[in-house]
Amino acid sequence: MGLLDSEPGSVLNAMSTAFNDTMEFYRWTWTIADKRVADWPLMQSPWPTISISTLYLLFVWLGPKWMKDREPFQMRLVLIIYNFGMVLLNLFIFRELFMGSYNAGYSYICQSVDYSNDVNEVRIAGALWWYFVSKGVEYLDTVFFILRKKNNQVSFLHVYHHCTMFTLWWIGIKWVAGGQAFFGAQMNSFIHVIMYSYYGLTAFGPWIQKYLWWKRYLTMLQLVQFHVTIGHTALSLYTDCPFPKWMHWALIAYAISFIFLFLNFYTRTYNEPKQSKTGKTATNGISSNGVNKSEKALENGKPQKNGKPKGE
Repeated sequence: MGLLDSEPGSVLNAMSTAFNDTMEFYRWTWTIADKRVADWPLMQSPWPTISISTLYLLFVWLGPKWMKDREPFQMRLVLIIYNFGMVLLNLFIFRELFMGSYNAGYSYICQSVDYSNDVNEVRIAGALWWYFVSKGVEYLDTVFFILRKKNNQVSFLHVYHHCTMFTLWWIGIKWVAGGQAFFGAQMNSFIHVIMYSYYGLTAFGPWIQKYLWWKRYLTMLQLVQFHVTIGHTALSLYTDCPFPKWMHWALIAYAISFIFLFLNFYTRTYNEPKQSKTGKTATNGISSNGVNKSEKALENGKPQKNGKPKGE
């Protein structure tokens, strides 16, 4: 007998049992959460993070509609400050994770989470929290694209990468702010130092962009990162490292999704190059958020027929 053929009372009882079991599991997960981060900003509840991510997706949807009949914003100074600010933030995160893990004697092969208040462990947890926050700040990448009417850069890869990283890392900080989690964040923050350095330099304009020959290698570096992540995680599973197994498997699946998306992007961008309307080629699923030649012409007092950007 199927569920639809059951008595209404039994269906309601089944639904009630399922709901109660879910709530019981939810409450249990909170009992094993990292007590050290319980009172840190954004960590008391998942709803602030979910709300920020929801607003981000709404802006991705409504932002282009709002900008449709408006002139694009000129944001050279904002982009320079933002990109080099992200360089400093990621450099800080990388340094804190490296020094904290070195002083704590962390293993790059297998490292369980130490939930103690040891100074090095708290330092690592703090750096990982900043890493989580940095993923929320990176939502501004998309905001700047939309305000500058570069909607072609707001691809599925771009939105998927930004939205999932910020949302999923809340889980990481809440339950595993240390241990194996340090490796991926340390590697990614180092790559972001290079990436945002590139973006910051391109923001100075076309005169310097011709010297930035290493654009395609950023994407290659990202692909290497995902392969290293899979290898490192698989090794942890093989050695039966005392770290949540479901997180290991989820991370492998997540990295594989990025490999497919970035390989597709790399092939379309570099093996089959196609000029966008602005004459720019994207990097890492998002174009280098600098200033292109048309924007440079506007700064020199040569507005285009389609209207000039708004001032900063």
